[in-house]
Amino acid sequence: MAAPDEVYRGVTRLFSVIILGFGIAILVVTLANGGGPLSTGVLLGLLFCALGVGRLYLALRARG
Repeated sequence: MAAPDEVYRGVTRLFSVIILGFGIAILVVTLANGGGPLSTGVLLGLLFCALGVGRLYLALRARG
């Protein structure tokens, strides 16, 4: 059985990828529906992408 720390790290990485996926989906849907570069959907999509990538980076960096 995996140690609790390993499970926590794995779930953190999984949620980071899910958040990144939400960001990409928001961007795709917004752009497919004719959203401009400063529309709310594009800004939210970029924010979700940044949060997902940033959290994934931190999770992979603190592997120790």
